[in-house]
Amino acid sequence: MPEGSSRSSQDNTEGGRLWTGLRNLLFGEEHEPTLREEIEEALDEHEDDLARPGNGDLTPLERQMLKNLLHFGERDAGDVGVPRADIIAIPETASFAELVALFAECGHSRLPVYQDSLDTVIGMIHVKDVFAHMASGEPAPDSIDSFVREPLYVPQSMGVLDLLAEMRTKRTHLAIVLDEYSGTEGVITIEDLVEEIVGDIEDEHDEAPEDLIVPLDGGGAWEADARAELEDVAELIDPRLAEAEEDIDTIGGLAVVLAERVPEVGECIAHDSGWTIEIVAADDRRVERVRLHPPKKAIPQDE
Repeated sequence: MPEGSSRSSQDNTEGGRLWTGLRNLLFGEEHEPTLREEIEEALDEHEDDLARPGNGDLTPLERQMLKNLLHFGERDAGDVGVPRADIIAIPETASFAELVALFAECGHSRLPVYQDSLDTVIGMIHVKDVFAHMASGEPAPDSIDSFVREPLYVPQSMGVLDLLAEMRTKRTHLAIVLDEYSGTEGVITIEDLVEEIVGDIEDEHDEAPEDLIVPLDGGGAWEADARAELEDVAELIDPRLAEAEEDIDTIGGLAVVLAERVPEVGECIAHDSGWTIEIVAADDRRVERVRLHPPKKAIPQDE
């Protein structure tokens, strides 16, 4: 056996023993490992192995998909899908021409339909129904009511396995996620659930991904999409920016909490760490982009 293979096997064995020892310390030696734990331990032991073509072994991609699947059932509807701030929907009062234009602009196959606000989603429209009407040659209808289908409403606490089963039973590919006050928390499609296992699925309508957090030339400033996770901000910029008493996930949410309202474009908000959050883009409902200015260096005083 080659020396490298022997060393890799020895490292894997030692890694397995380390995990076993840690497990025994936490749960006692009498703890019987679950099948989930045994599979995950085996995957961890072979994480750095390179599968040889044709030998029937799992490829790195297959191992990653198995890891994702092992933890798939631990997630709920509130963890998956499109958050409320990113929902593209259409009001029930929109004209047929406006509906067609929005479908063409967003590239989605389904659009939620709301009454007054996103908290009152009354249905969804499938692009196939719109295309069928256009192909029939009939004149444009006076309203879009005839295209509205009944959506699936689910609480954000519903597990993703139960959600997937419900969507299959109801034969619907889009669900409206409701928060504890029955307001709209987000939307989930079958594609969102599949992506939790296989990774992002890009199609010809998806725009090229952009970095949510980018450094600016000179001075140590950064610009970020308001959807950027505070965990990522902490890792890239400053861990202190993620320290918050409120339940906040994004840098845009942090700006709103600090300002105690939706701040306006050009407004600068001071953070306890010394960083300043400048609002670069926003509307009446949400912050869209921010610029982070580093703390000013203290000027030493002459004695």
